[in-house]
Amino acid sequence: MQNERKKIMLVDDDVTNLSIGKSALSDLYSVFTLPSGAKLFPMLDKVLPDLILLDIEMPDINGYDIIKQLKADPKTAHIPVIFLTAKNDPGSELEGLSLGAIDYIAKPFSPPLLKKRIEVHLLVEQQKQELKNYNDNLQQMVEEKTAAVLELQDAVLSTVAEIVECRDMATGGHIDRTQKYIAILIGALQESGLYSEEIKDWDMHLLIPSAQLHDVGKIYISDFILNKPDKLTAEEFRKMKGHAEYGQQIIEKIEKKTKRNIFLDHAKIFALTHHEKWDGTGYPHGLSGLDIPLQGRLLAIVD
Repeated sequence: MQNERKKIMLVDDDVTNLSIGKSALSDLYSVFTLPSGAKLFPMLDKVLPDLILLDIEMPDINGYDIIKQLKADPKTAHIPVIFLTAKNDPGSELEGLSLGAIDYIAKPFSPPLLKKRIEVHLLVEQQKQELKNYNDNLQQMVEEKTAAVLELQDAVLSTVAEIVECRDMATGGHIDRTQKYIAILIGALQESGLYSEEIKDWDMHLLIPSAQLHDVGKIYISDFILNKPDKLTAEEFRKMKGHAEYGQQIIEKIEKKTKRNIFLDHAKIFALTHHEKWDGTGYPHGLSGLDIPLQGRLLAIVD
């Protein structure tokens, strides 16, 4: 709740300082006074304060060791700590600040000054939290927008791929199976360690959907050739083979209208090279062996 009183823990082995501190702060804050570090940690299991006022020189465990433990524990690392101490040398102050303290107040402290310093630091912490919440919400909004864009992109791609597939009566369900099979094949490569250097930087969320466009070049192939029930003539097969380069050209047209995109990079490789063969007898360029990009070799197997 916004109006809930902030909680402050005051740790000091001097009873007088505890009394003065509580008297000065109780009108604004819920104050817990603790005579030692040994008493502080059990209390932290029950209550997490908004700020800790911490004496340095105490007999059981000094303030420096206490703040080290506080900062080492994720549950308490975020709690701001102000040192209260009779030491006034720069070395002691620097040590306290280097350990994570946000301020250093000399004793005997002035109650009005103590209240003002606490007020300022709590305001800063509140603003930091508000900024964090804003950034978290902004990040969530960005992720939601990105997910929506990716969903739209996948829907458009799937529709385009289905249009291509519907023109080719012989390959029903091919696009869907292609994505499933290539995901399985790449998963097996990852498990076995094969081609690990080549695939370690691949983003599967981009690569797998990009395989949908491997046959997009068939848009330029006539229905007569795509659906001919008999064996294609040499000339018809020559035209059919053109779909690989047509696919590359279509994707390059898309690239000219947008920034360089890893998704399109993969799609272009799939489209151009998925009919190349290891022995060099494939098309369109007769590549062989490792000269064929890995994406093309994988999709050739899947295809």
